Amino acid sequence: MISHKNKGIHMVTFLLLIIGGLNWLLVGLFGWEIGSLFGGQNAMLSRIIYVLVGLAAVYELASHKNRCKECMEKGAGNMPHPPMTPPSSGASM
Repeated sequence: MISHKNKGIHMVTFLLLIIGGLNWLLVGLFGWEIGSLFGGQNAMLSRIIYVLVGLAAVYELASHKNRCKECMEKGAGNMPHPPMTPPSSGASM
């Protein structure tokens, strides 16, 4: 279960990762980056935003498995699901 504090941190880091992803999309498609709104890559505010986005990625990478429902369902050992048995054909031998 995620505590209220951790949920807030998760929401902030998720928002920062969305901003970072959209920034890369804009760079890839149009050669334009969000940081240019704040004075370009060398502006202090842009650098702070870039550092926060990077720290958000590190945080999410380190803490994702403990919060992800799909990761929790697979279990600690990440054991693959047992193989499915083929359905019977209805004919007996």
